[in-house]
Amino acid sequence: MRSSARIGMPGARSRVAAGLLLAGLLALAGCSSAPGSETESTSDSLTASEISVFVAASLDEVMTTIAADFEADTGISVRLSSAGSADLLAQLLQGAPADLFIPADERTMDRAATQDLISAPTQLIASNTLVIAVPAGNPAQIDALEDLEGPAGASSAPNSPVLVQCAPQVPCGAAARQVAAAADVSLAPVSEELSVTDVLGKVRSGEADAGLVYSTDVRLAAAEVDAVDIPEAAEFPNRYPAAVLAESAQPEAAAAFLEFLLTEDGQRPLREAGFTPAGES
Repeated sequence: MRSSARIGMPGARSRVAAGLLLAGLLALAGCSSAPGSETESTSDSLTASEISVFVAASLDEVMTTIAADFEADTGISVRLSSAGSADLLAQLLQGAPADLFIPADERTMDRAATQDLISAPTQLIASNTLVIAVPAGNPAQIDALEDLEGPAGASSAPNSPVLVQCAPQVPCGAAARQVAAAADVSLAPVSEELSVTDVLGKVRSGEADAGLVYSTDVRLAAAEVDAVDIPEAAEFPNRYPAAVLAESAQPEAAAAFLEFLLTEDGQRPLREAGFTPAGES
């Protein structure tokens, strides 16, 4: 559970509160019309004090702020579990309990839908683009994606910049390959990580001369890393979809949090963190 002081707009609060009240009344109605089913109905009602959200690693910090605002509005706390999107999906496939899923790309959500893990509909909440992250001061003098070019194995050659990027099965890795192909550049990373935070960590620590990460990640680490823009990245944004999970124990509360993410209260922190809002994604 995470919490922080809240800032909100009265209109957004009213919409969410009204939705919660309506869902709560429906839940109560279900209790009275189904004798003997009290235990099941109570588990789905909005008396729940907590929901569990599986969220892409790149959203972790901003989602902490939004979750605290939601809790202040509704009294429902949000327990965040962040990791690489592929890892989160693997956990869900193994039966990990959660109420809402927010990966970093639509391909991962499509895989979840194919496995009947989610309840329709899916909503896009924001998008993000790749940049080249370099240690502060850019000691390797990397100015463009072409500076990282090399055939397979070239990364081990003397004087080659040490590049790290995400593995192809995770969203940031898939986007890196699309961007490199569009720029007609062959990349030769020395390692491929399972989350974008791991890529950024190697750049921050000086283990790598460059890493392909989201623009929002560089903003979070601005004192330690600089960004080099990739013009082709704008053609391949990563869009963040969100959906209530089919096995959610608190579907109404999870749906209310998803609705909150699309209000101004939910979109403002995303915009301030550098994400492109849902309506512009």
